[in-house]
Amino acid sequence: MTHAPLHFAGERLALDPDGALFWHSQRLLVVADLHLEKGTAAAQRGQLLPPWDTRATLDRLAGLLRRWRPEMVVALGDSFHDARASERLIAADRARLSQMAAAHRFVWVLGNHDPAPPEGLPGEAVADLTLGPLRFVHQSRPGPSPHEICGHHHPKAQVQTRGAVVSRPCFVTDARRIMLPAIGAYTGGLDVRDPAIAALFPRGGRVFLLGKDRLFSFPYAASRARALTASP
Repeated sequence: MTHAPLHFAGERLALDPDGALFWHSQRLLVVADLHLEKGTAAAQRGQLLPPWDTRATLDRLAGLLRRWRPEMVVALGDSFHDARASERLIAADRARLSQMAAAHRFVWVLGNHDPAPPEGLPGEAVADLTLGPLRFVHQSRPGPSPHEICGHHHPKAQVQTRGAVVSRPCFVTDARRIMLPAIGAYTGGLDVRDPAIAALFPRGGRVFLLGKDRLFSFPYAASRARALTASP
């Protein structure tokens, strides 16, 4: 697994191919948009999806915790798909998540899907978090940002490779903002040229496309042609 080093606001960060960010000096892992229990929410609306998304998402999170061994974890909102999602966790998943949150300092940034703290789980719930030069929020807003780390939009990008167009989740970065991809198993994605994302990066930036064991980087500009070419 090869991460992408990134210098941001004078800090040394790492972008992980599984969609997380690691801040070396703080031993801090950042993840976004887990959307736990999205499958059971869909089932309640009559959409019969396999109910294993929470387990798959927790597997991914567990792998990140083993890889980086953080002291602190910041979850950038929409960790739960709705206000009742934490109540729908099966006992095994609740116990597993509780163990993770107890073993590390978990900070739950509140999102639009989960505007209240999760019931009965360890950790601290906050509207946003500032540590040193970095501010952690769920949803960023257009305009100057004080070196923000955000989620919410589930960014994805299309690249042209060997005659085919591939669409994958991605990070989007510039000198003032880093947007993380969603890591939830049932989360979709929004194209990086959508106005909702483009407005946050008006001068362009860089995209890091998630690969199997590495990231692929290319310049980002909302006005470019729809299919882009990636370079390692």
